[in-house]
Formats: sequence, C-alpha cells, structure tokens
Amino acid sequence: MKENLLQASTEPLLNYFNKTIPLNAEETQLVTELFKSRLYRKRQFVLQENDVCNQFNFVVRGCLRMYKIDEKGNTHILQFASENWWMIDIGSFHQKKPSELCIDALEDTMVLQISYENLIKLYTSAPKFDRIFRVLIENSFVTLQNRLLQNISSTAEERYLSFLETYSHLSNRLPQTQIASFLGITPEFLSKLKAKLLKEKS
Repeated sequence: MKENLLQASTEPLLNYFNKTIPLNAEETQLVTELFKSRLYRKRQFVLQENDVCNQFNFVVRGCLRMYKIDEKGNTHILQFASENWWMIDIGSFHQKKPSELCIDALEDTMVLQISYENLIKLYTSAPKFDRIFRVLIENSFVTLQNRLLQNISSTAEERYLSFLETYSHLSNRLPQTQIASFLGITPEFLSKLKAKLLKEKS
C-alpha cells in the first residue's frame, strides 16, 4: 500500500514534464526510478546553512521556503515553492559547495527529489531532460532577475501586488510574517498596506 502511494506521487511530476515535452514509456520509467519521494514535517529543514545542497526538489504538496539569516538575526526569504514548483540552491547543488541558505517546510510537505548523480544519469539516458531542465533553470533565472529589479526599483505596494500575482495560491496559506519577510517590510506595514488596498477596492 505504501509503495502504491509513493508511486502515485510521481504523477504530478510526470504531468509537469509532459506539459513541457511529452515523455515516452522509457522516459516515464526513468523518472519513476530516479526521483525519490520524501515527506518533510512542518518546520523541518530540507537544507541547513553550511550543508551542501544534494537534492533537486519538486513539491508534490505543501510549501517550502528558501531564506538567509543575516548577522543581526533577520530572516530574508528568497523564494517560496508550493505544489508543482521546484526548490534548490543551484550554486551549492552544482558546485558541491556549502550553502549560505536554508530551506525548510512551512507546512507538512511531500517532495520528489533527485540527486546530482541521478540528474546526470537522467540527462545521459534521455537527452530530452537536458532541454526540460534548461528551460526550467532559464525561467527561474528570469524570475530571480525580475525579483531583484523589483527590490531596487519598486514600492512596497508594487512588490505586494506582484506577490499576489505570482503566489496567489499562497496568500491565504502563509503567515503574514512570512509574506512581510519576503517583501522586505515589517508585518505592521503589511497590515497597513492590505487595509489601504482593501479600502481602495470598497
């Protein structure tokens, strides 16, 4: 029974790949063999600072966050990843160097993971995946670049509206403190901002 549940959990990932480039039976089997299912409980670390990121994570259900804690103890959230999103410290993963970031679960989260070695095996066995992951990484780079531009040129209100557009499915699932940290503002300021936008709508 447990094996069947783990097998079923690969379906969202297969659907994700098939929307990019349809897979044949052999490629589907490779995904099933090389990706491993793992459950992280709420607040459990997927990656801790100074550890090497050894897994490329696809979220089946739940929510992860990637963040940095500065010298003053402040938390700076770089990214959230919920259903059908990916989470990785790509520099640590590819360069095998200790990460400066942390990844943890904001909810009980089921992921499908692939190691660096198995990812290379996937590329070698089915070159189609090389293209799929290149597109994935290119899209992630564009998202990161846009977020960087927002941080240096947009108002807090503009950043919040962008958050609602990108993470609309998470706006009611995440604590206000997490959203504020992602936006680089205080929870109090976020409350005032939400009240202002609500008033403008009414």
